[in-house]
Amino acid sequence: MHPNPAFRWTDEAAMRALAAELSVAHLFAAGGTAVAHAPILVRDDGSLWFHLARGNALCAALAEGASAVASLAEPGFYISANWYDDRAASVPTWNYRAVEVAGTIRRLSRDELVAQLDALSALHEARACEDWTRAKMEPARFEAMLGAIIGFALDAVSWRGTWKMSQNKSADARSLLEARSGRVLEMPE
Repeated sequence: MHPNPAFRWTDEAAMRALAAELSVAHLFAAGGTAVAHAPILVRDDGSLWFHLARGNALCAALAEGASAVASLAEPGFYISANWYDDRAASVPTWNYRAVEVAGTIRRLSRDELVAQLDALSALHEARACEDWTRAKMEPARFEAMLGAIIGFALDAVSWRGTWKMSQNKSADARSLLEARSGRVLEMPE
């Protein structure tokens, strides 16, 4: 996360909304060097539910009570130094929104894992204008596939956000950057 206070984002509701929209996180656990990419479900209590294949290297580090971080970010966009009026005093940069969720791990029960899978399917099937549910699967196949994954909850201790959209530039420079990038740079109130 960018340490400049000008880019600090503290609106947890907005961070949760971005995490829910992005729906895939990079997961890191203390004591491990592996990272996993996983679909997430943002729960009303701020926890993230996700699942990994049993064979995923990160599973070994995700013991009950382990510390972990989920990182989510939009693709962001490049800002050329040529876009500033004072090119000689400017450098290129990258604008982006990102969220980190730090917390502790707990394993999901079988029922919680099934609920997570059903909720993920409902969410993403609606986004894809489709109607798949596990009711369309052979029950034995669903059980076999369920046995191949492990469900986890990342119980959030903190949400940290960065909204780096050239807030450290003048209003005129930001206006020019918005015109050149085609992006709105203002943080919502």
